[in-house]
Amino acid sequence: MPEPLRASLAIDPAAPVADVDPRLFGAFVEHLGRCVYTGVYEPGHPTADSDGLRTDVLDLITELGPTMLRYPGGNFVSGYDWEDGVGPKESRPRRLDLAWRTIETNQFGLAEFMRLCRATGTEPMMALNLGTRGLAEAIGLVEYSNFPGGTARSDLRKAHGDADPYGIRLWCLGNELDGPWQIGRLSADEYGRLADRTARALKQLDPALELVACGSSGRAMPTFGEWEATVLEHTYESVEFISAHAYYEETDGDVDSFLASAADMESFIAGTVATADAVGAKLKSPKRIAISFDEWNVWYSSTWHREGVEAEPWQVAPRQLEDVYSVTDAVVVGSLLITLLRNAERVRAACLAQLVNVIAPIMTEPSGPSWRQTIFHPFAEASRYGRGRILHAVADGPAHDTAKHGTVPLLHSVAVAGDDGSTTVFAVNRDTSRPMNLRIDTRGPVGQVSCTTLADPDRHARNTRGEPDRVAPRENKDIAITDGGVDVLLPPLSWNTVRIAAA
Repeated sequence: MPEPLRASLAIDPAAPVADVDPRLFGAFVEHLGRCVYTGVYEPGHPTADSDGLRTDVLDLITELGPTMLRYPGGNFVSGYDWEDGVGPKESRPRRLDLAWRTIETNQFGLAEFMRLCRATGTEPMMALNLGTRGLAEAIGLVEYSNFPGGTARSDLRKAHGDADPYGIRLWCLGNELDGPWQIGRLSADEYGRLADRTARALKQLDPALELVACGSSGRAMPTFGEWEATVLEHTYESVEFISAHAYYEETDGDVDSFLASAADMESFIAGTVATADAVGAKLKSPKRIAISFDEWNVWYSSTWHREGVEAEPWQVAPRQLEDVYSVTDAVVVGSLLITLLRNAERVRAACLAQLVNVIAPIMTEPSGPSWRQTIFHPFAEASRYGRGRILHAVADGPAHDTAKHGTVPLLHSVAVAGDDGSTTVFAVNRDTSRPMNLRIDTRGPVGQVSCTTLADPDRHARNTRGEPDRVAPRENKDIAITDGGVDVLLPPLSWNTVRIAAA
């Protein structure tokens, strides 16, 4: 084995940086491919409950630990009529979904989504269609969802079987309306005006709602920065969040740049914060806009268009975007989670896209089994152990050059203080061939320590139906308490969760 690299992380337990909002560990359910149908919802499956939800999938969602689910899109929402997904299922219409060129049966809709949220203990995050629809329809959906009763729409919800209001607090004002692929694409000025009108009307209905304005659908968009500035000049006082979306993939075998994808996410967050704060300063507002990073993941988007739906459109729930993830992908997802945690002061909500089958941590087969993808594990560990307060931590160690992101450190890490007095360090070793001796200086006494590591000698190793547990976190025994801290050996290309109990 090559000589280990050496790195250190000095943690100051007396210097919390930010509280971690539980919404940082959200996920995403869109009517795309098999995320819904034969994913979370499959009446007739051997494990299906009375609502048609697959209980084997519900169990995996609970283990994964998302705190929030965004629904129903995504690109899908910009052509969606919410009324199609409520009421008796036998009366719901089949529609063309222009976003993904499929047939939508509407057998799963708002009520079924809320049952999914209740079954998994997750908060709902709803997206509104500001592509083909607008202000009136948004008001109608919020009234249907949240008003107690005594009006036409709230009584319609009751007639459909839900006597109690859903109480949905967080709403997205459309989706990616800067994108030329989006149904109903708008200019920043057009969208900003529409979003502000919609936001103000919704808050007349319920001032406690929290609203997300569409930010850029990617940092590479030519209008990034300009879009945010224009939209926020219209909406600054009427919304709480601006959104950000980012997907990453390995291209041309450039694994070093891929492993440094978090550097791009870091820049995306910094640029969005700077733009938002500049607008706030211009408006002389004491308010600070938060970021909802409500779509992020590894997605091999350069290959998705070759799938069968392009050759045979207008299918019901075809296989789309069913990426099978490797160890390398899982390490990148872990690194992206570290970046979201490191920016918890301003990133107050985030959603891994998506939840099941579609670029997802969970895979299923119709009438068959379900299993965990490699990316399941860093998310589950971050959601379980990443609650609390981000601590000030100073890392020191080697760096290397990448083609896309310049010079980046080989250690990527964050420290989180839990309410029980414990400290968790999430750490990625970006080097593909050399292990790393990491010295963690805790600046205080240390209790019991443990470490789990996700790694594999084959960086392309995957979990499959036939071998569902090939890749999973394993106990790392190369950890020891030393004078003033903890020493742990991080394997090459690895995600690591170090748990340090209070003394």
